Amino acid sequence: MTTEIPVLLAAVSLFSALQMVYLARQVGLARMTHKVMPPTVTGPPEFERTFRAHQNNVELYPVFLVVLWTSGLLFSEVLAVLGGVVYMVARHMYFSGYVMSTKKRLPGFYLTLGALFFLSVLSTIGILHGILLEYFYKIVSMMVTH
Repeated sequence: MTTEIPVLLAAVSLFSALQMVYLARQVGLARMTHKVMPPTVTGPPEFERTFRAHQNNVELYPVFLVVLWTSGLLFSEVLAVLGGVVYMVARHMYFSGYVMSTKKRLPGFYLTLGALFFLSVLSTIGILHGILLEYFYKIVSMMVTH
């Protein structure tokens, strides 16, 4: 664990938030193009695919942020940022593909799963390492010194 400021994690978080704003704007543009007024979420298939693609991104975003920060703070900031960038590329591929056709979303979907799995593994290793150092090591040290 480091005491340095996690600037790279913050940068990826900021860029991912801007990506979410961009995707939300795409839904707004699709609403105007297809004349689908809020709060309606149904309309032509083109609009519905755009809306669903954005909603799917919104649904995964908290998971992404948790595993990004956990892996970056407890394992490796650089590897977490790499996973975060791959995730963002995957989500863009997913969104763009889904807007064109539901089948075209799959490459981005699979890459997203890979990035989330990678970040989750790093997070798990970091958490286990921290638990072992914080608790197991102290217990063993106390037993050895007494």
